[in-house]
Amino acid sequence: MSNTASLPSAAPSFLGGAPEVHPNGHSPAPASSPARLELGTQNLEFAESQLESYLRDRNSVSPDWRDYFDELKVVDSGLTPESMQVPFQAESIFRRSSSAVRVDPATSDAVILQERLEQLIRSYRVRGHIIAKIDPLNAERPRPAELDPAFYGFTEEHMSRSFSTQWSGGPDVRTLREMVTWLQTTYCRSIGVQFMHIDSLQVRQWLQDRMERTANRLKLSRSEQVRILERLSEAVVFEEFVQKKYVGAKSFSLEGAESLIPLLDMAIERAGSQGIDLVVMGMAHRGRLNVLANIMGKSASKIFREFDDVDPQLKMGRGDVKYHLGYSSDRMTSSGQNVHLTLCFNPSHLEFVNPVALGRLRAKQDRNGDRERKKSFCILIHGDAAFAGEGVVQESLNLSELPGYQTGGTLHIIVNNQIGFTTSPAESRSCTYATDVARMLQIPIFHVNGEDPEAVAHVVQLAMDFRQKFQRDVIIDMYCFRRRGHNEADEPAFTQPTMYQVIRARQTVFNSFLESLVSLREVTREEGLEIVAKRAQALEAELQEARKEGFKYLEDTGGGMWKGYFGGTVKHADSPPTGVSREVLKKVMLTMSTPPAGFTPHPKVEAVLKTRRDMGNGDALFDWGGAEMAAFGTLVAEGTRLRFSGQDVRRGTFSHRHAGLHDNRDGHVWIGLQDIAARPDIVDIYNSPLSEVGVLGFEYGYSLDCPDGLVIWEAQFGDFVNVAQVIIDQFIASAEDKWKRLSGLVMLLPHGMEGAGPEHSSARLERFLAMGAEDNIQVTNPTTASQYFHLLRRQTLRWWKKPLVVMTPKSLLRSKDASSPINELVDGTFHEVLGDTTVNPEKVTRVLLTSGKLYYELAAQRDSLKRDDVAIIRIEQLYPFPAQQLEAELGRYSEKASLFWVQEEPRNMGAWGFLRTRFGERLLDRYPFRGITRPEGASPATGSATSHKIEQQNILKQAFELE
Repeated sequence: MSNTASLPSAAPSFLGGAPEVHPNGHSPAPASSPARLELGTQNLEFAESQLESYLRDRNSVSPDWRDYFDELKVVDSGLTPESMQVPFQAESIFRRSSSAVRVDPATSDAVILQERLEQLIRSYRVRGHIIAKIDPLNAERPRPAELDPAFYGFTEEHMSRSFSTQWSGGPDVRTLREMVTWLQTTYCRSIGVQFMHIDSLQVRQWLQDRMERTANRLKLSRSEQVRILERLSEAVVFEEFVQKKYVGAKSFSLEGAESLIPLLDMAIERAGSQGIDLVVMGMAHRGRLNVLANIMGKSASKIFREFDDVDPQLKMGRGDVKYHLGYSSDRMTSSGQNVHLTLCFNPSHLEFVNPVALGRLRAKQDRNGDRERKKSFCILIHGDAAFAGEGVVQESLNLSELPGYQTGGTLHIIVNNQIGFTTSPAESRSCTYATDVARMLQIPIFHVNGEDPEAVAHVVQLAMDFRQKFQRDVIIDMYCFRRRGHNEADEPAFTQPTMYQVIRARQTVFNSFLESLVSLREVTREEGLEIVAKRAQALEAELQEARKEGFKYLEDTGGGMWKGYFGGTVKHADSPPTGVSREVLKKVMLTMSTPPAGFTPHPKVEAVLKTRRDMGNGDALFDWGGAEMAAFGTLVAEGTRLRFSGQDVRRGTFSHRHAGLHDNRDGHVWIGLQDIAARPDIVDIYNSPLSEVGVLGFEYGYSLDCPDGLVIWEAQFGDFVNVAQVIIDQFIASAEDKWKRLSGLVMLLPHGMEGAGPEHSSARLERFLAMGAEDNIQVTNPTTASQYFHLLRRQTLRWWKKPLVVMTPKSLLRSKDASSPINELVDGTFHEVLGDTTVNPEKVTRVLLTSGKLYYELAAQRDSLKRDDVAIIRIEQLYPFPAQQLEAELGRYSEKASLFWVQEEPRNMGAWGFLRTRFGERLLDRYPFRGITRPEGASPATGSATSHKIEQQNILKQAFELE
């Protein structure tokens, strides 16, 4: 066999094939014979794959490879395809025959072993978390084979051999035994880290350096150790005190996870040293009372007063349970930085506060001019089952890197009880960790044993520094346990008997940490017990204060940025003027519709801009999009902040808005509203991700800290709001009643039966009307461009703040009938009821009440029938219901006139059920009242466009039928 035939021509250069181009750009000299076999890990895998194929079927490889293996007498070596699965078993074949192979000096045994060590190091960085001792209950975990040195061919003889370790933290040269010990200490002790999924080499190296330099351990000073001990004592003593004084009362105790308190304390302290002066927090009910007392600074006497529940007259029909309440306070850190803390109110829907808290933070940043997002941040505290199970978690994570929703990085803390109510992790998630959903982001995930406070301290510092440097989210997954059941009256051993045998045998983390410090002679046992006694005495004093006869529970009065704004019933609502002068309208429309020099709009968009300039000049009617932009433009010109987001809102679902234009040549964006605004940075219009609950929650949160702005969320179609029902029910509709929190959020929901099918017709008007109580929200269905203009301006300029729901049109967006002349924007106002000015009241024998675009179809039907005896009244605001305005309008007609409510929705939907429930068979206790609707249905609309037309005609026919 000749030298040229002995090696495959297509083999890599180490086998004498095509020369390999090295990273430095030079090629090694080509091999001229089998004696030039250069062995290295970069090519061994390919050679082994050829060998395995040869062993399975000699004829499956090319003749050159077959001849090569024949010469090496592979068949006589005892190798089989199965034995090839053991790493490095075939390497000796390529190196044993000096007549066929000469090992290059650069790939000596030392180099090969060094490469194997580097693979071992990488495996620990990637998989070390799998065997980390992060579970305080010490549940067994599988040990991956690749974390065993034997997997790479190392034997006991290699353990004392020295290796280069200059690329790892620590000495440049260590023995294999020292290196394995160091890897286990760094990646497998009380901290397990997932970070190798991060694409950025810079980020990975930063994390490696910080962890490997310290072996993932923080050397705490005595004062730091004592501070942790004090925080643990506060957490433990609070829970024990509540359990003794309020036996059986629900508190959703933090017992088993008390390390959360020192964790939060250290995070806030670290934030203060980084120049942060504002922290917004969101969490569910588990441990909230402890956080309120020991982190937020809420007096324990207030909490105890809530337990005693001796002031029922203050909560009749309103309020919330104590473990849902929020709080705000100021805290001076040890670095001298004053940090304002805000803990958001939260219902029982666990993770749904996440986007609300993020929206609040973003609003505070914008208000404070913190556009770089460096002076404040958000802490979100999660439960393990909820983090893995609730989709709003993914939606919130997805917002973190989007320009419209960035806040500079959130610290996520998972209080990992390793159980969800009674459900085990094996039953509740398909992944290894509760945090696996967070791997969608380029961020580290730190798993830490909550029973090791020093490890927790290190992770907090590392996480906070990462967040500050890279302005990304970061995850701390604190493994702990739940000492009691889901609540204090629950028996967890019914479903987790073995788990709770282990838990009940464990002492508190305070006691274990105290023992550790005592053994290290950092503190004495007496000092530790004195810390506990002082805290217990302080709580006893607070309890006595709460039970004093003259105790006054002072509630938040809504000061600060909300000073002057108010809620309550509509009878107290103010009615600011909303008209705008012709001169201002002209300037606004001209500026917003005149692109800068060099900007090339799409030809069809240029036509829209020209029409809008004509609107400003009074030469064209304002259509829906023009009136909306006029409202926006006049408000931002006055200095009002505008924040508007939702799916496709810049252009508009129906291509009617064009608030952000794309240059037709290079695609860059121009937002004309920023040119007319008092400051460009007060205009934010963002296309949102395909998310409803996350984005609506964010915008609601933003509105809580922007009372003087116009904050809008628009659904692509009205029925998309279904997905966000939790935010509507638990926050928007009820926050004032539960938490005395006001909001001026606007929700734009395209609504109307137009033959588009069940899912693109109804914004579920009936649901909003069913939620209407105590004038908590406003529900409107305006029918003209000027009405919409004044509605938006009224909402913004009012001191009376309520969420506004607008059923917006689709077919009316470009309708001439729904368009308005400029004088209606100048002199008009929003009319909650629009009367009929086209008929003689004395001739009217029938009055039709309606809302929305159906009005125009009824009016057209009336004209075609030449019925001048029918009046059509539009109810533009359905809630709070404008009874006085309607009564005044009805007073123009005879009481003998027939009165009908006409809607295009099915009978069990739309406004009819709301009106019938509220008024019965006589409207305003005077007028006989009947309804004309589609038949009731389980679905909002038919999927057939032809059927839709037939149904619509039936409604119109009934509306004008003679009795």
